[in-house]
Amino acid sequence: MNKKILIDVIGLELIALVVIVGYKLSPMLLPKADVTVQPDPVCSLQREACSVKLPSGGEVQLAMGTRPVPLVKPFEVEVTTRGLSPVRVEVDFAGTEMNMGLNRPQLALRSDGSYVAEVSLPVCITGQMDWQATVLIETGSERVAIPYRFSTVEHNH
Repeated sequence: MNKKILIDVIGLELIALVVIVGYKLSPMLLPKADVTVQPDPVCSLQREACSVKLPSGGEVQLAMGTRPVPLVKPFEVEVTTRGLSPVRVEVDFAGTEMNMGLNRPQLALRSDGSYVAEVSLPVCITGQMDWQATVLIETGSERVAIPYRFSTVEHNH
């Protein structure tokens, strides 16, 4: 009799654990945000750095260290913020047409106040690939997501 109760308790604890772990992992799979700010679609990351003004004040700029953005070769991604002091900055790279796996580097703070990480994007079989680079900024009070879209084209040498 006691064994049966013990098994039920262990079963319930396992279910609770799965729910908790699932909840903790869910932000890793899908960028969850309190505020999503759409960048100017005219601005092209392949040509320039793109800035967005946040509703709560402050500004965020995303720049690719290599333009146009290369495939397979590592390149630097840089986020600069004005008027806010983030506790965490990440950029989530996701294929818009095709799942290319989780590619979300956390950016490190540099002495000039910008946040930088080295990224390498996987090559797509078709050569051209549409991406969404979502800048995720945690300020302590809120989590802001800024989804930028860009395309990469494989250049055959």
